[in-house]
Amino acid sequence: MHFITAYERAIDSFIRLTWGQDKPAHISAGLLIWLVSALVMRKGLRALVTLIPVFALETANEIVDRIAHGSWNWTDTIGDFVATILWPCGLCAALGLFRGLRK
Repeated sequence: MHFITAYERAIDSFIRLTWGQDKPAHISAGLLIWLVSALVMRKGLRALVTLIPVFALETANEIVDRIAHGSWNWTDTIGDFVATILWPCGLCAALGLFRGLRK
């Protein structure tokens, strides 16, 4: 359980850096993961494959939250998941659909 405690502390520090609230931290993390995955994969931001790490890491984050807190809080879990993936998915779709945004 040492990993869980250390992870929770790191997340709390990240939340403090992102306006001290949970949802802005999820939004920031989702965008950061998406951008870094596009750079590492050497793919454009409209490539759907760049969204896989966002989904995977947010799923892992929610599993760690479940372990740390002892049960699921579905309202919070779903809200966190949506906050994390919404902007990367929306921007990826917009870049793929609208040619004017690619310039």
